[in-house]
Amino acid sequence: MPFLGQDWRSPGWIWEKTEEGWKRTVFFGHELADNNKEIELKELCNENHENLLVGDMCELTTKKRKKDLYNNNTKSQFDFRDKWIYVHRGSTKERHGYCTLGEAFNRLDFSSAIQDLRRFNYVAKLFQLIAKSQLTSLSGAAQKNYFNILEKIVRKVLDEHCNPRLIKELLQDLSSTLHSLTVGMGKSVLVGNDNVWLCRLETILNWQQQLSNLQFPKQLSNGVTFSDLPLQMQNKILYKFSDAYDIINLGQATPTLQVLSEDRKLWKKLCQFHFSEKQQFRRNLVLTESNNVDWKLMYFTLQKYYPKREQYGDTLHFCKHCSILFWKDCGHPCTSSDPDNCLMPVSPQHFIDLFKF
Repeated sequence: MPFLGQDWRSPGWIWEKTEEGWKRTVFFGHELADNNKEIELKELCNENHENLLVGDMCELTTKKRKKDLYNNNTKSQFDFRDKWIYVHRGSTKERHGYCTLGEAFNRLDFSSAIQDLRRFNYVAKLFQLIAKSQLTSLSGAAQKNYFNILEKIVRKVLDEHCNPRLIKELLQDLSSTLHSLTVGMGKSVLVGNDNVWLCRLETILNWQQQLSNLQFPKQLSNGVTFSDLPLQMQNKILYKFSDAYDIINLGQATPTLQVLSEDRKLWKKLCQFHFSEKQQFRRNLVLTESNNVDWKLMYFTLQKYYPKREQYGDTLHFCKHCSILFWKDCGHPCTSSDPDNCLMPVSPQHFIDLFKF
């Protein structure tokens, strides 16, 4: 005989008739209290068990038990099979509410995206922009997810020794923002307890210390090295670099690379790649003693006034027909007859703008 409790969402109680009268069957006894204890389906359905669970209710309880155990043992709150999200800006008859930045973290699976070398820089740049301006707009769950993914990013850099400079800049911006919001203002404007944010700030400082002490292992190779290549080939490789600091750091390796990294044509090509012709000549040209343009100094001068051109191995894409944001390799359920013409690459800044309401 079922009996519904005060909460209409509850499955109700099940009563058994005994010699002493009606007795309620308890589903969740002390055996289910410990989340770290594995309980098999056969054990729950054992005939000798005092609290008998039968049929579909037993199977349902086991599924809920495994789901709770999974959520407690993993830092990611959700696991979605479809790696896309519908971006809607307001309520309609079909959809209610808004799409949030925290929801996009889960649905687009940034935890797996950082393992892809093509997407790593994109996610890192996105997290840097969020650290600068969007921390106060994140919900509590989104904040937790943000720092969980950030921890995985730092672990990847420490383990694989890749992109340490990019992550140092990210942590520096995040540390400055948290310091101004928690310490500088006197009262935190962030969601959550002040002590939690102070602990996170301490964790960030610890990460910065680990990255500062990061030492690259010396690779021993008996094969052909970069210095063994012909000068023409080394110079051609340098022309493929789009980051000025990578060129400078490579030039510090050997005297030959130092000469190649100071090539005027190389820095002119870099200026033309990152800045438009109007931007290059809007500022006063930096001239050397021989009245030639110092393109290296020109690059760093232009960098102060204009943003550099962004380049990523893989980016998120937005379908203008379906209003869906997704990774191109994962695809999305498009209803357009010509889906390729509806796609638009989304930069990290454009990604944030999509979720500003």
